[in-house]
Amino acid sequence: MQANYVQRLRLIFSKGGAARYISHLDLARTLERALNRAKIPVAYTQGFNRRPRMQMATALPLGYTSEYELADILLAERMEPEQARQQLMAKMAPGIVVLQVADVPVSGPSLQAMTQSSTYVATPLDPVDFAELQAKVAAILAADKLERVRERRGKKKVYDLRPLIRDLATTQDEGGQVHIHMDLCLEPAKTGRPDEVLDTLGFDPLDVRVHRVGMVLAETA
Repeated sequence: MQANYVQRLRLIFSKGGAARYISHLDLARTLERALNRAKIPVAYTQGFNRRPRMQMATALPLGYTSEYELADILLAERMEPEQARQQLMAKMAPGIVVLQVADVPVSGPSLQAMTQSSTYVATPLDPVDFAELQAKVAAILAADKLERVRERRGKKKVYDLRPLIRDLATTQDEGGQVHIHMDLCLEPAKTGRPDEVLDTLGFDPLDVRVHRVGMVLAETA
């Protein structure tokens, strides 16, 4: 069957404000509605239940904010990337800002297959003993193994968190606010979760603000 798309645009967008409480599924629907209202010529799948040809890189946990979310859209007609960005922003829901739109090769792996790592900054809401936190970070980095348990659909699975942490650091600004910087694996079947790192550091993840600052994609030929 001949492809019904001629262009692939990659959106880089931020998610904040009230949008931090939009689930991944609802975020996809929000983007679809904005594409429709903005009259972007998105290509659709074939069949009875036609859907816009759109791919998203990875789910952001509910309550997290981000300055680097990724989505690819396939178009039935070519558009200038900046024109597409402007039209989208004119119809976008509050809390979502399309920062950049780039023209990328039509063929190639999906965004989810290309993701390698994701970086976050976590900010505790309560005062923190900075020296004690530094010692905990050093212990995690020095550990050969960090055995933990994940539960899914009532089944428990033991896994090693340590290889999922690419880097971990902490800083303190002039006002005394502590920030935890995490660079975690984000590959298929190999995903490091910020909440699990925070729990290992002794934090209740609900008492920490988490903000995604970037993602690394595999280079394609």
